[in-house]
Formats: sequence, C-alpha cells, structure tokens
Amino acid sequence: MQRPAGRENVTLKAIANKLPSWLKRPLMEVRARLFDTYAVKSYSQEGEDLILLRMFDKRPSGFYVDVGAHHPRRFSNTFNFYRRGWTGINIDPNPDAMRSFQSARSRDINIQCGVADRPGTLTYYRFDEAALNTFDQDLVKSRLANTPYKLIGNIEVRVEGLAAILERHLPVNQAIDFLTIDAEGMDLQVLKSNDWKRYRPRCVLVESLGVSLEDALRGEVFLFMRNQGYELFARTFNTLVFRECADGGSIRPRKIQ
Repeated sequence: MQRPAGRENVTLKAIANKLPSWLKRPLMEVRARLFDTYAVKSYSQEGEDLILLRMFDKRPSGFYVDVGAHHPRRFSNTFNFYRRGWTGINIDPNPDAMRSFQSARSRDINIQCGVADRPGTLTYYRFDEAALNTFDQDLVKSRLANTPYKLIGNIEVRVEGLAAILERHLPVNQAIDFLTIDAEGMDLQVLKSNDWKRYRPRCVLVESLGVSLEDALRGEVFLFMRNQGYELFARTFNTLVFRECADGGSIRPRKIQ
C-alpha cells in the first residue's frame, strides 16, 4: 500500500517530542536532512511532471498515455501521477522495460510495441543505456559518433499507429488527460499516427532535442500540433508542452461501439 505523503515527518516529530531536549535537537536535524519539507519530488528527466501537477492541480485521479515509457520510475512523466491514484497506458518497444512495468505498475495497461505512422516491423537498436534505444538509424549513427555509449544489439519489433493501439486498449468512454511522447526520433510519426478527432488529450508532451524556442515555433511538431487545435504552453530543456486551445474543442471520450 502507498504510504501517505509526509507520514515519515509526522512519525519522527512525534518520537522527538517524547525525547529529552539533548536528544530531540539532533533527531530533528536528521529529519530535516532526510525529509526536507520544502523539497518537491520529481521523477521526470527535467521536471515535466511538476508542470503537469500544476496544470492538473493535484487531481486524485485521471488517465495518461505514455509512448516511449522507458521505465516505471526513472525519467517517468507519469509515475508521480500513478502514486496519486491515476492510471494509464504505457507503451514501449523494449521487452525488458515492459517486464518492469508489469511488475511495478500493475494498475496500468502495459504494451510492448513500437509506434509509427504505419503498421509493420522495424529494427529496434539497443544501447547500453536503454534511454537511447531507437528505431532511427541516423540517430544510432549520431550517438555512436558523439557519445560514449555502445550499441549492444538489435531486435525486430512490431509497430502500429497510436490510434489503432488506443482503439484496442483505451477503456470505453475514457478521456485522456495527458499524452507524453519520447520516441527517440519518431515523435512526429507518433503524433501523425493518432486520430485527433477521436482521441484528444488535454495536454501533450513531445520530446524536442537541441531545439531553441524560436526554432521550435517554426518546427514540424509545433506546426502539426497547432493544426490539431493545440497551443504551445510550456517547455523544458528538451520537451515541448502543448495544451488544447480553448476554441479547439472539448475532450472527446471514446464512444461506445
């Protein structure tokens, strides 16, 4: 069972209040170091989950879709929400990642699959740093030339469009609060593979590596999302955060077939 936030602080404070003053002070100093009440925990790589938490204002429940989910906790834009009672769909081509998700995120729907703009099979290149795994051959060459990481192999993985995956796995009448995409070079393909008339998350996060804000505003991802009725709302170092425009239409839950 998830321990309520702040429980450790309450317990230590209660114990300290029963101790003599010469013991109370060092114990409270330990408490301050271990459980800093001013700190805010983030599991995302660049604090994206903190932006989302502010946007959704501590809602106790909701639904997310994570494409390129990578790990149940590490670099996760969704784990902070899972801890708070949310559920969602995690998609990743890496079979090792999905085994971890099945163990650590049993409330979620966990799918081992790649996402692309057309169904088929692609070669999935695997590095000794799993966060760099990709279908993109040009990205493989760049990372081998410019980073210390090594290629450890490749496997053939089935891929299909995001709309097809949601058609099969999204619970009936379930609205999507946010969609997060980190597909290592395939991000625009993932966006194009969705049916934006049927599946409209309130918020969409898309990885955008090494791009200035000015360049992002001229980029294909920004132009595509604007055409779908979304505005660029925020960004971190490598992530663009879009939200549905006020005049872009309300969330459209899946209709019962």
